[in-house]
Amino acid sequence: MRTLYSFFYITFMLMILQGCATLKPLDFEDPSVTVNSVKVIPSDGIAPKFEISLHIVNPNSIALPLRGMAYTVNIEGRQILNGVSNKMPQIAAYGDGNITVSATANLLNSVRLLASLIQKNQGQVAYEMNAKLDLGTFTPDIHVKEVGEISLNPNDQ
Repeated sequence: MRTLYSFFYITFMLMILQGCATLKPLDFEDPSVTVNSVKVIPSDGIAPKFEISLHIVNPNSIALPLRGMAYTVNIEGRQILNGVSNKMPQIAAYGDGNITVSATANLLNSVRLLASLIQKNQGQVAYEMNAKLDLGTFTPDIHVKEVGEISLNPNDQ
């Protein structure tokens, strides 16, 4: 009887380990997310809405079955845009794909940013893009962060 319990215990533990191994491989590399385009779309309220086309590159040997995404853009530390999407494609292993996210501008933070830019008269602004990719219930979310600077001087572009 004790041998039977040991057998079931070992089998159960192996099944758990096998299940955990499929969640996120050790050599998993976060995908990259870049902005393709930004378009203004009609809005119901006062705050402008944007349609943001994103390009996702999957550098892994497993497909990314995306279920949803949350997205924010901060400029000079102020959250300017945020959006979500639940209409997501599966990104093939070692593949890429485009998705579209609807985002709403934070009107108050946008006005504050504009006032700050006018007051400081600086040549560059820092931006930060954060994206959270949801792969499903039993898989941890993937967080992608891109930071950089945007030149406000037309001669630098």
